[in-house]
Amino acid sequence: METKELTIAINGYKSPELLRLCLQSIFKHMETSPIDYEVLVTDSATEEDTETLMREEFSHVRFFPFRDNVGFKTLVNTSLKEARGIFIFLINSDIILMEETIPQMLDYLKKNPTIGILAPKQLNFNGTLQHSCYRFYRPQTILYRRTWLSKLPFAKKHLRWFMMDDYDRKEPKSVDWVIGSAMFTSQEAVKAVGRMDDRFFMYMEDVDWCRRFWENGYQVVYYPKAFVYHYHAKGSAKGGFFGSLLFNRLTWYHIGSALRYFWKYRNKSLPVVQ
Repeated sequence: METKELTIAINGYKSPELLRLCLQSIFKHMETSPIDYEVLVTDSATEEDTETLMREEFSHVRFFPFRDNVGFKTLVNTSLKEARGIFIFLINSDIILMEETIPQMLDYLKKNPTIGILAPKQLNFNGTLQHSCYRFYRPQTILYRRTWLSKLPFAKKHLRWFMMDDYDRKEPKSVDWVIGSAMFTSQEAVKAVGRMDDRFFMYMEDVDWCRRFWENGYQVVYYPKAFVYHYHAKGSAKGGFFGSLLFNRLTWYHIGSALRYFWKYRNKSLPVVQ
């Protein structure tokens, strides 16, 4: 197996049009790059339109389809297993890269080997900021985010803390965790930390993974000098509190994963983030 400098690994789920845009942005900006790279796509609950797209427009990209909805962590773990790159950029299929995104992040990661996960700034398509770095969950965080309590002063204060509203996102900063839609890492760090935990089907797997990087002596760093555009649909937040509990299975995935996360780390202190 030929080793590459970088693997760009895309995780997809029923989004062929977004996947096309994502792949086009990669090849457009990497066309003249001196970086020796490969691209692979893992896709959950693969549909015929996605198979056709990959076969007819991107046949040179390694493609790993799954008939069933196998969850985010299985896609990521498949990418980590199949990656030939020394470094790995894990992105969702709803991410659009800019020309300097990969060169800037790869250079920064090479110069800072204590970083295990490096995450770019994420923007909406209108240029506004998306929250993508956070402090570690506390049990009340889930409650405040999911119920009417979020409107109360003490809950608002806690959620501002959780969402790192005190950080201006102008300079790189060590953070507790970053969302899994865009994470730059290395084979060396993944070998030390391990892949994503199989007990999380959807949600909290990125929180857990970042925590394990910290526990194994690696930093998780938010890097606002590089940015991507992210078409971010908050599926688990639709319908309000009671509506989502009754009708939105993504909410139940989130709550179930949170319970597994807190049970996993019961009686364990949080890692020191610095």
